[in-house]
Amino acid sequence: MDTSRIFVTGGNGQLGMALRKLLPEAHFSDHQEFDMTDETAYAAVDWSLYDHVINAAGMTNVDGAETPEGAALAQKINADGVKLLADTASTHGLTLVHVSSDYVFDGTRSPHTEDEAFTPLSKYGRSKADGDIAAATTPKHYIVRTTWVVGKGKNFVRTMWDLAHRDIKPSVVNDQIGRLTFADDLAAGIKHLLETQSPYGTCNLTNDGDIVSWADIARVVYVAAGKSADDVTGVTTAEYYAGKEGIAPRPLQSELDLAKIKSTGFMPRDWREALEEYLDQLSSESA
Repeated sequence: MDTSRIFVTGGNGQLGMALRKLLPEAHFSDHQEFDMTDETAYAAVDWSLYDHVINAAGMTNVDGAETPEGAALAQKINADGVKLLADTASTHGLTLVHVSSDYVFDGTRSPHTEDEAFTPLSKYGRSKADGDIAAATTPKHYIVRTTWVVGKGKNFVRTMWDLAHRDIKPSVVNDQIGRLTFADDLAAGIKHLLETQSPYGTCNLTNDGDIVSWADIARVVYVAAGKSADDVTGVTTAEYYAGKEGIAPRPLQSELDLAKIKSTGFMPRDWREALEEYLDQLSSESA
């Protein structure tokens, strides 16, 4: 695969930064260079230079999407922009890789399979479901569904690491269940799908391992930081958000079935192994 013939949106996000390390010859764009929601921006790109488009862009402010303005922005970026990408892929015979989310489901089933019907709880989830529908309109597509992404920049693990080193004892949600997905592993899985020319369609992709809560993950981070697991208090989602306004409903069950991605020959790392490596990096940064 000629990686110089890959066009990537969202090049400065967590996944975008991981893809930069893995596909250094690809063309990476950010919102300032290429606004995927602006139909006129597509005419400025010579699409004959590319075989694949990886959409790593997205509006991810789940609670912000509950406002009228936020909902409109989420729909514009997560759905309307994806439709423009899909139309462009169809016109130029490109393969579109679009990153999806467990938020397209209501979290009442576990694990979630690729063929589960959409049941989003939030406006963000609705925008992601509409984006999946749009991405599927182009013949050559991979919709890569993932959860709980951790990469370079602000994320849950880094936040817990910082809180531990500030001797803060947080309350963390203990009834949302799933697995972490490290951006490096997500990027590697996307590259694998393209390189092996796996069958097109939707494919779940997270790290492997046991199913845990956010509070469980926070405790692992605290112990790694030299603190006690007892410093983390588990609370329900309802308790955590009690009295707060503008909060989007969250799916409680976020486990994704990984049988399909494994059948292509890609074996995701255990999230505990990946987390240990990530925490070693954070430790080195703070040394």
